[in-house]
Amino acid sequence: MVRANEEIEALLQEYADLIAITGGDAFKVRSYEKAARSIGGHPADVSKLDAKALREIPNIGKSIADKIVEYVRSGNISTIEETRASIPAGVRELITIPTLGPKKAMVLHEELGISSVDQLLDAIREERLRDLKGFGEKTEENILHGITLMQQAGSGRILIGAAMDTAEQIVAELSRIAGCERCTYAGSLRRMRETIGDIDILVAAEKSAPFMEAIGNLPYTAEIIAHGEKKTSIRTAKGLQVDLRVIPPVSWGAGLQYFTGSKAHNIRTREIAVHHKLKLSEYGLFDVETGKTIASETEEEIYDRLGLPWIPPTLREDRGEVAAGLRGELPELVADGDIRGDLHTHTDLTDGLAPLEDMVAAAAALGYAYYAVTDHAPNLYMQRMTDEKMLAQRERVRELDRKHRGMRLLHGTELNIGPEGEVDWPDDFLAGFDLCVASVHSHFNQSRQALTRRLVRACENPYVAVIGHPTTRLIGKRPGIDADFDAVFEACARTGTALEINAHPERLDLRDEDILRAKRYGVKFAVNSDAHSTTHLPYMRYGVGTAQRGWLTKDDVINTWPLTKLRRFLRGGGART
Repeated sequence: MVRANEEIEALLQEYADLIAITGGDAFKVRSYEKAARSIGGHPADVSKLDAKALREIPNIGKSIADKIVEYVRSGNISTIEETRASIPAGVRELITIPTLGPKKAMVLHEELGISSVDQLLDAIREERLRDLKGFGEKTEENILHGITLMQQAGSGRILIGAAMDTAEQIVAELSRIAGCERCTYAGSLRRMRETIGDIDILVAAEKSAPFMEAIGNLPYTAEIIAHGEKKTSIRTAKGLQVDLRVIPPVSWGAGLQYFTGSKAHNIRTREIAVHHKLKLSEYGLFDVETGKTIASETEEEIYDRLGLPWIPPTLREDRGEVAAGLRGELPELVADGDIRGDLHTHTDLTDGLAPLEDMVAAAAALGYAYYAVTDHAPNLYMQRMTDEKMLAQRERVRELDRKHRGMRLLHGTELNIGPEGEVDWPDDFLAGFDLCVASVHSHFNQSRQALTRRLVRACENPYVAVIGHPTTRLIGKRPGIDADFDAVFEACARTGTALEINAHPERLDLRDEDILRAKRYGVKFAVNSDAHSTTHLPYMRYGVGTAQRGWLTKDDVINTWPLTKLRRFLRGGGART
């Protein structure tokens, strides 16, 4: 995402929260929330647009456009500054807790005088919240979990999407410098972990000085933490630490293997080296007795001399990958190029930001063979979906079929899994869709038994082909639901229902550990972007990375299949009854 868009999105969302805290008009709150999402999903840099051009963006009217122009010119928005000043700082601190909404935060401040997280923790321990209307034991549990999420988010780890944007910008800048033979990111980012602490950048070059100087002069460098001949650490304007290491080109493979990690994986490989009377470091693989270099230039060389195949970075977590490599049983992981289509996307007919035609064109530009449009069904009331709107969209989808590079279009929907496992439309209407994704969007705090029954019942619906974002989590903001997912995985395998790996960086749901468990039941998966704008479609890479971390192959992922095979699965393939 463009940096200015991200900043303005955050400001508009903050203003929506501030309006809600002060008891402002709900419609105004919703308007600013929609505007924030529109700015966040806009493909162009909004700081370069004038007020007239801004008003052409969906959900951006004159008042909001003027505020954006004010921010671009002055660095702040006076209305937001004034509203901030009218609300106690303690309340603003409370609303940073993911599971505590603005209204509840204001109640806690007004009724109990709570104005800090520490005071809130004391009140929960003393069970004082239970006397307040709308609060109870379950509320306390949710708030405690929210505080844990907030503390984890404050630990310095950021979402993979934000880290990747920064890393790729830095790699591009350093790669232009004369003398750079190779440059890439390593560490947990290369392993595609869902959150990233520090970014590790490696450069292969004979001289390090030009690169150490360059990273300190980048426009988004806010602070040079440490500067040396072999390593320089900076902090970006957003507080993210970046460590740059320049290594000799002859040691590239060893350095890349070492700094990719994980620490536990590297311990395993060093143990094998010791067994062979070798020493493995960031400079190479050496004979202990003679000091002779055995391998250093490529990772493939390093692993081969240890008696291993090259192990993909996404598997390097000490989850049995070394033992599997020694046995010759490493899977051939699904790759970005294997994805033939996206099976969960939205348009501006519901809560998407781009019209159908733009989404289809952008998907075709990615080289997809097929693409599904799955706007929300009517039980998600804020979307105001009707049968007539959905049928009109279907007609337009059929008209656009094959019109963009021959890409085939599927007309689907994202159904809402209700409290009892019911979905939005009757069977005769569902039968008209090419694809039905079903997801939980509400009633997250039901009992474990009720949530499990709800998901299993959705799996048993003959028209549901995919369970969308199965745990419903939002990383750092909302915990996953408490269901018996082993029972859900068993139901998916029994009914032939795929589980989604939602590729949005804020979700990555299912997570890698759940994928590993589900695969043991024989479940199939769909890696989808859940795109709500054209800029979200490339999120697919994060879903593929997560699928790799779950040891998935092409055969495990239904949207790597040819369309004929996929359609057979979507119709049930004999598994769903």
